[in-house]
Amino acid sequence: MLITLGAIAWVLASVLTVSAADVNAVRLWRAPDHTRLVLDLSEAAEFNTLSLDNPERFVIDLSQSRLTASLNALPLEGTPLSGVRSGIRQGADLRLVFDLSASVRTSVFLLPPNDTTGHRVVIDLFDKTPTEEPEPVLSVESLESRRDIVIAIDPGHGGEDPGALGPGGLREKTVVLQIARRLENQLAKIPGFKPMLVRTGDYYVSLKNRRDKARALQADLFVSIHADAFREKSARGASVYALSTRGATSTTAQYLADTENAADLVGGVELAEMGPMLAGVLADLSMTGTLDASLNLGALILEQIDGVARLHKKRVEQAGFAVLKSPDVPSLLIETGFISNPGEAERLATPAYQDKMARAIRRGIQSWFARQPPPGTLLAWQREQGGREVTIAAGDTLSEIAERYGVTVASIKTNNGLSRDMIYVGQTLVIPEA
Repeated sequence: MLITLGAIAWVLASVLTVSAADVNAVRLWRAPDHTRLVLDLSEAAEFNTLSLDNPERFVIDLSQSRLTASLNALPLEGTPLSGVRSGIRQGADLRLVFDLSASVRTSVFLLPPNDTTGHRVVIDLFDKTPTEEPEPVLSVESLESRRDIVIAIDPGHGGEDPGALGPGGLREKTVVLQIARRLENQLAKIPGFKPMLVRTGDYYVSLKNRRDKARALQADLFVSIHADAFREKSARGASVYALSTRGATSTTAQYLADTENAADLVGGVELAEMGPMLAGVLADLSMTGTLDASLNLGALILEQIDGVARLHKKRVEQAGFAVLKSPDVPSLLIETGFISNPGEAERLATPAYQDKMARAIRRGIQSWFARQPPPGTLLAWQREQGGREVTIAAGDTLSEIAERYGVTVASIKTNNGLSRDMIYVGQTLVIPEA
């Protein structure tokens, strides 16, 4: 009997040891309105949470778990956290205590494993102090001045979601943020444009929130920047995608849409936030000119990219990208190249190539809005006046300016009495109507 009881006890101890979860890593990201902590677990674990006052603390107890990671290197500066501590509770449970320097609203959820990560507990600490919301653009009726054209630039992935991985540990989230910032800087220098980054640092924004931010800004265009990966490393070329209401236009488009739509599973989003879009959204898209504008604008961007990079397809492709499902904002997803291709990855990592790619996207955007300026904008007013003024900046050429505004070099020269193609910095040219 003693031997049997001893054997049973040994088996029970073994089961408990096997089912115990190790917290292998604790990671932290700061976003503009919240702080995210991620606990990487070796197994799924039950947990309970508790909020305490005087002083303010947030506590999470993980059943049958132990900490194998260090808490000393967490970047707490700029967060509502003043410290993180750990201890053992009731013999086998792990307690993590987060000391708070400011009041927060918390959200905690468990994420199942996927292709790249194991079980994770996600802790979001939302700031209670109101953050400055971006000011939406005023309606045409309420304008006292001529408004800017708002371009919402969305660097894909971020934070917990690295996106596609290239040779040498090159991460898509890093490359596309760099390209997005270059595009933002270029557009900001052009009178009549107001670029706004949807993601400004290394943190994750859900696909739904990316759309919502663009709509809150009353953006005239939403552009999501990415860098593809494919099963075969030989795949190469840049692409431009718009939403499809009927299905993907190619196998590659479907594959990429499936990959991008799974980003929330990696980035960490509660299932409740990942509900399907209302069917009316797609109906609205087909009834309005939003999708047509996306396709036509995408074609102009693709034409410009063709001058700096190999194209994967020479037309705008379509698929059911969740991030593009805005009924009233023309939306495009631009794959700047295959980061899984060693040659393209090398180029995507260089500032010179990133600048060229950003310039091509910017030219396409400018070309479209020069031809189709939204009512009430500075560009629309300039068009109504029968001409637009442009001040020459370093690097400008007549051919580029003509392309930007959808006119010919000859018409610009005629309109400004130029006999040669030479222009100088600071010179003002009047651009004729297209």
